[in-house]
Amino acid sequence: MMKEKAKNIKWFVFDVDGVLTDGKIIYDSEGRELKNFCVKDGLGIYLLYQAGINTAIITGRNSITVERRAKELHITEIIQGAKEKLPAYISFKEKYNIKDEEILFIGDDYIDLPILRRVGFPVSVPSAPDIVKRHCIYITKKEGGNGAVREVVELILDYQGKLEELIKKLYLI
Repeated sequence: MMKEKAKNIKWFVFDVDGVLTDGKIIYDSEGRELKNFCVKDGLGIYLLYQAGINTAIITGRNSITVERRAKELHITEIIQGAKEKLPAYISFKEKYNIKDEEILFIGDDYIDLPILRRVGFPVSVPSAPDIVKRHCIYITKKEGGNGAVREVVELILDYQGKLEELIKKLYLI
């Protein structure tokens, strides 16, 4: 079932805190927000870019750091400040004329449930509440901010038959 659903995926959509980061927010002495992003996840997102799979962020918070990281990774769409994520998700789908079954979403908390319940490939991380995990078809082995995104990217690209060729092409092996 997972393999069949994976073949339809054309978009990866990410929450940020707890998915692309470890969920911790650090403020420096001047009140600026700092976030930790995993380099391995960044390479996974780069693989998606190279494979022609689009990416998006839908997050409830606003952060300059997120915007900067998303631009570095060629993330197609950045939606911040979405306190209610479902309306943002619906607008996003309409903007790009995509169907639920073409979307993989990785979320980790209650605010993500409305999207997780709609997408074709709902994913979460081990630290998510049980009710969130119950609505997912895949729970990563790695935690958010520590390789969870890369794990899912490799899974989907492998199911789509693209992973080995991408590695050969990009890394000349």
